[in-house]
Amino acid sequence: MFELPGKALAIQAQVEQFFTQQVLPMNAQWHEQVRAGHVQPPIEAALREQAKALGLWNMALPRLADHEPGLRLTNLEFTGVAEVLGRLEWASKVFNCHAPDVPNMELLQLFATPAQKAQWLNPLLAGDIGSAFAMTEPDVASSDPVNLQTRIEKDGEFYVVNGRKWFASNAGHAACELIIALGVSDPSAPKSQRQSLVLIPRHAPGVDIVRNLPVFDHTSITNTHTELTFTNVRIPADHVLGELGAGFAMGQARLGPARLHHCMRAIGECEVLISLMVKRSQERTTFGKRIDEYGATQAAISLSRIELDQCRLLVQQAAHRLDTVGNKAARKQISMIKVAVARMYQDVADRAVQLYGAKGVTGDTPAARAFSRARAFRIYDGPDEVHLQTIARLEASDQDLTNLAHYLAQG
Repeated sequence: MFELPGKALAIQAQVEQFFTQQVLPMNAQWHEQVRAGHVQPPIEAALREQAKALGLWNMALPRLADHEPGLRLTNLEFTGVAEVLGRLEWASKVFNCHAPDVPNMELLQLFATPAQKAQWLNPLLAGDIGSAFAMTEPDVASSDPVNLQTRIEKDGEFYVVNGRKWFASNAGHAACELIIALGVSDPSAPKSQRQSLVLIPRHAPGVDIVRNLPVFDHTSITNTHTELTFTNVRIPADHVLGELGAGFAMGQARLGPARLHHCMRAIGECEVLISLMVKRSQERTTFGKRIDEYGATQAAISLSRIELDQCRLLVQQAAHRLDTVGNKAARKQISMIKVAVARMYQDVADRAVQLYGAKGVTGDTPAARAFSRARAFRIYDGPDEVHLQTIARLEASDQDLTNLAHYLAQG
């Protein structure tokens, strides 16, 4: 395990205390307020103000400028904090450390003009607005950006955007004011230079919400998976993010840290699932024996612990490389954790469902919802197959085969 510096351990302990004493006891009330129709539950808003006052804010953004609010943790330093936040689906929002706002803020930090930062980045850092990222499309395999059909066309001093997107997380949320959209600006350019990113105000004419997508028959109110259309949406030319034609490269810069943060939070959720499995196995009996006396139960808990700790090390290694060598050089490690954590996540959630029996498939425990999130995680941010292809290609380029003939000759 990477040894975290004292600063990171101290902040993790402070977050843990706030989470345990202030956030976790409010979980039932938060769900009640969600069921009552609050898209931003009042208890969440109150906790956000408390966290901000304590300085526990924007902890997932290592590139913060001196005047920007936050703690400037490195990716590695943030790993312990992210695990704590991963224990509840809404905890990251309390600390302004949630997706998609964090990776969107990173994009703006890296590529936005001063005017764009003033309009969009500053209110996002303050937690005053929300944002969305619109890349995936329903009619094409969007893991290959060459397939994208959304068009961004120049018209005098404006660009006109037309297309259909879905899984634009939180685009339908009441707080969303900005959509960062990826589309084709030059179909004749080389494949990696056809796409651009544009900044679209959520309420611009022609932006229409189609629906909030259900995921495994569950429709979230507060974490929406939005389908939307752009119909002749006109935006000023200065709403292009970065350089025209650089959308693919900028999107990759966004996805590295985003994937890392998703994996960190998943590990925190799996820690909760293992604890629940142990508790359940000690309280339940069948055929005159406690469940934890059965070999199958012991194997389920043991394998879950082994796999989780292995994944934690992989995630810490990826975070360390992201901090030290950058996003591009850490691509293999990012793809490795995306595959490994997603599969571990699904396996642990599946074991928790099985151990709880009939109760495991209901909403009375976190197991069923965790299983659906874990299964979807194997598709979100690039399906397993794409990441495995990336790993194999990068592994081949990393290998030095110069002396291999000598080994083969020894037989």
